[in-house]
Amino acid sequence: MYLLLSSALGGIGSVLLAVLILLAMITVHEFGHYLSGRALGFAVEEFSVGFGPALFKRKSRRTGELFSIRAVPLGGYCAFAGEEGESGFNAKPPWKRIIVLVSGALANYLLAVALIMVAFAAFGQTALRIDGVTYPDGYDSSDSFVAGDVLLRAEGRGIYLTTDIMDALAGKSAGERVDFTVSRGGKETDIGVELRADCNFSGSADTSLMWEALGVDSAVGEDGVEYLMLSSVNVRFPFFESVGRSFAYSVKIGGTIFRVLGELITGNLSLNAVGGPVTTIKLTSQLAAQGVQSMLEIAAYIGVNLAVFNLLPIPALDGSKVVFCLIEQVRGRPVSRKVESAIHFVGFIFILGFALLADLLQFVRCG
Repeated sequence: MYLLLSSALGGIGSVLLAVLILLAMITVHEFGHYLSGRALGFAVEEFSVGFGPALFKRKSRRTGELFSIRAVPLGGYCAFAGEEGESGFNAKPPWKRIIVLVSGALANYLLAVALIMVAFAAFGQTALRIDGVTYPDGYDSSDSFVAGDVLLRAEGRGIYLTTDIMDALAGKSAGERVDFTVSRGGKETDIGVELRADCNFSGSADTSLMWEALGVDSAVGEDGVEYLMLSSVNVRFPFFESVGRSFAYSVKIGGTIFRVLGELITGNLSLNAVGGPVTTIKLTSQLAAQGVQSMLEIAAYIGVNLAVFNLLPIPALDGSKVVFCLIEQVRGRPVSRKVESAIHFVGFIFILGFALLADLLQFVRCG
C-alpha cells in the first residue's frame, strides 16, 4: 500500500511539474508581449497567469493595469486596450504591433536558449552511444562503429537529434561509406561506416531502417521486448563551443516543427504520431521526473516549439496577426476587423479540434 501511495504521489507530482513548466513558458510568452507593449506605449488592460475564474486580482493604482491569477493553469494572456476595435492597440502603427506580436515568441526562444546553455554547462550535451554492433559475414569491421562509440558528427555536421543522422544518410545505398566523428576511448576519431542497407526513408519516424543501415545491434530485454543497443551519455565541450552548440541545438529543435508539418501534409507521418496538450503534459511529466537535466531540456524544447509555432501564419496565432499587420502596412488601410476576427475564430476552432483529435488518436493507439 505504501509503495502504491508513493508511486501515485510521485505521478501526481510529475504531472504538476509538467503543468508548471507549460504555465511558465506561456507566462514568459505573454510577458514578452507585455514588456514590448509597455515600451512602445500600448495600454495594457490585464495580464493574466492562467485563464478561467480569477483566484487573485490586483489593479495597479499607477497604471490601471489588472494583474490576475486564474484557476486553469494551462494558458494566460496579456490583454491590450482596443484589440477588437479601431482604437487603442489597433490604432498604433502596424510596425509597432508587429514588434509586440513577435516579442512573445522572442521571449520564449531566449529563455529556451538560456536553459540549453545551463543544461550544457552543468551536465554536457546529450549524445548517443552505440553499445552493440552487428558484423555480417565478409564485413570489414574497420568500416564500422565499435561498441562504446559516442556519435558526435555525421558527414561533418553536428549531431543533435536522430534526424541529423537521418539527413546525412538519406538517399545513400548499401555499400556506400558515410563519414562520422565519434568519441572513442575519450578521443575524437574520424571513421568511415559502410552502410548495410539502402537509406530510402519514408519519414523521420523511419529510424529502424537508419539503425539497420548503420549496423546497430539489438537485444531482448527481460520483458521480452527487443531493444536497440543504444544509450544516452553526456558529452562536455569547451565553453564557447558549448554556447555555439546551444544556439545550433535550438535551431534544430525549431526545425522539427517544419519537418513534422511537412510530413503530415505529405502523409509521411501519421496524425497518431503527434499529440495535443494532454499528450504533451504526459510526456513532459515523464521526462521531467527523470532529473534536472531532462527537466531543463524538455522546458527548452517546449519553449522553442512554442516560439516557432506561434509565428506560423495560421489564423489565431501571432504569425497570422503579423500577416494582417503587413497587409495593412502595404495597403495603407486594415482588413475589416470583423473579417479578421472571423478568420482568427475559425483558426482557433481548427487548432483546438486538431489538438483534441491528436490526443484522442494517442489515447486509442495506447489504449
